[in-house]
Amino acid sequence: MSLYKSAQYRFMKDLGAPALFRLQKMQKKRRARKPNPHLGPPLKCAGRLREIMTRHYYLSRFVKGAKPVAWVTSGAPVELLRVFDFYTVYPENHGALCGAQKLGPELCSKAEERGYHPDLCSYARIDLGHAFSGKTPAGRLPRPDLLFCCNNICQTVLYCLIVFDTPFNFKDIRESDIRYMVGQFEEMIPQLEKISGRKFSDARFKKIIGLGSEASLTWGKVLATMKHSPAPMTIFDAFVHMAPVVSLRGLPVSLDYYRILLEELEDRIEKGIGAIAKEEKRLMWDNIAVWFKLRDWSLLFAERGFNFVAATYTNAWAETIHYLDPQSPFESMARAYSLVILNNNMDHRLKLMERMIRDYRIDGLVILSLRSCKPYSVGQYDIRRLLGEGLGVKTLVIEADMTDFRTFSEEQNRTRLDAFFEQLEA
Repeated sequence: MSLYKSAQYRFMKDLGAPALFRLQKMQKKRRARKPNPHLGPPLKCAGRLREIMTRHYYLSRFVKGAKPVAWVTSGAPVELLRVFDFYTVYPENHGALCGAQKLGPELCSKAEERGYHPDLCSYARIDLGHAFSGKTPAGRLPRPDLLFCCNNICQTVLYCLIVFDTPFNFKDIRESDIRYMVGQFEEMIPQLEKISGRKFSDARFKKIIGLGSEASLTWGKVLATMKHSPAPMTIFDAFVHMAPVVSLRGLPVSLDYYRILLEELEDRIEKGIGAIAKEEKRLMWDNIAVWFKLRDWSLLFAERGFNFVAATYTNAWAETIHYLDPQSPFESMARAYSLVILNNNMDHRLKLMERMIRDYRIDGLVILSLRSCKPYSVGQYDIRRLLGEGLGVKTLVIEADMTDFRTFSEEQNRTRLDAFFEQLEA
């Protein structure tokens, strides 16, 4: 690593980033958004979240040559990379950011012009489009020294240099599967030492496992506050506030942030402050967020007194984290990462959703059929039927992509939504 690059990175970390935050605060005051009568007060710690994520992307512009850089998929065991001080960038999070900024079609088109098929995941097309055009709301992403992925959530990510393979759980996880996954971790270590130029430290690894586990457990407590009525936040809030548990898992900043967020939510519960003005029905979301419709739909549902209080997607970063154990890092990490919802059988998914519907007292379920994510969308119509018959919950299937709104039909989905609203209000 370059001494000059390291000094530049430290300068930007200590002086450049704070100056940027001061400028952003001044700009935010000038364009403050008027409060909406259907929504509760905004979360105070949202400003802190913006600082954390802005700092993360800002420093990524200067990290090349100062630290080893890894592009990491959201379901990968990032804790192992933290031992070697990799600066991690999550292409899927970057795709979500571009989707929220309504840049999805433009960047997807750049990839398609180079021959990539429109049926390829729009996150992948956005990141390819960025690589070809250089355009991104994040400023600039550093070129990776390592591509690191896990196939526990999708298969698009398999074209990476280091792949953590999690056998699919058709029934129960087997000890032979655990041994197979632990063996992969052990084989990775010499490669990661070579790429990073740093030696593996068992003591540091255990400390990082502990940090990552506690941050994810605290995130689970954040989500659990929405069991209270009125819920102190919505799933639309959670889609945004999950960024640190995905991108910065295993770092102290992630745990610190969720402690702040949890404290604020508990204070809201004590004071009776709800996320929407009048919570009359409680809903659950299945699948990834539709990033370009996040605010529109949050207002649309809030106007009717409907609050999303649970989601299988946000729950995924809390569901299996109790397996993580610093005293048995490799074995526990194998269990935590291989037992996530999309690497598990359909019966597991159905029982998980049944439990969430009961725990969060759900009146209605919105299922997103997502063309970009086949593993998440498979079996959804069967799930809809079984949950409707078994629990009597009102259900709706809508169709969209999470970032590429060229395929989105406003009229078709609004017709379905209106019919769903009538069922809930009957």
